Amino acid sequence: MRLDRFYPIFDDPAWLGRALPLGVRLVQMRIKDRDEADLRAMLATSRDLCRAAGATLVVNDHWALAIDLGCEWLHLGQEDLDGADLPAIRRAGIRLGISTHDEAELDRALALAPDYVALGPVWPTILKKMRWHSQGLGRVRAWKRRIGAIPLVAIGGLSIARAPEAFAAGADIVSVVTDITLNPDPDARLRDWLEATR
Repeated sequence: MRLDRFYPIFDDPAWLGRALPLGVRLVQMRIKDRDEADLRAMLATSRDLCRAAGATLVVNDHWALAIDLGCEWLHLGQEDLDGADLPAIRRAGIRLGISTHDEAELDRALALAPDYVALGPVWPTILKKMRWHSQGLGRVRAWKRRIGAIPLVAIGGLSIARAPEAFAAGADIVSVVTDITLNPDPDARLRDWLEATR
């Protein structure tokens, strides 16, 4: 299965009502700080909207709900891996993307036969406090040499101007959050991203 090159991340299915009609075909729902009932409802809505649009939905972190709701893709950070039932995830046929930031994390990810590997932050990011500073394009090149045909997702500080550099360094997919969600005109920004990554 070939994944789209543009991979926005949202925290509410309301964003899908804007992104999917514009042509977004790969999206992650990263929903934090909600109770179980809200989370289930939001992920079920996201699943249904993505299926209707022919888009790939990736669920961040909530592996048990992803299994229960019949979702097809899951993204786990390194901390999430510690508590996840990986055999159950694989038995459910769910494809798995894994975040990496250093060589040890990449080794761990590759041992799990991931369906994509994410590297970040490539550039400085305002999204969350991290102990890693910007990884840089040299790290993107090094990761691509190591992972070969596995899709490589570049995340962190991405902009439309930087996307060609990320692709040239070996990224297969570019992922963005605040460049869209904090933009004064998110719809126009989404259209610009889609044009830039086609």
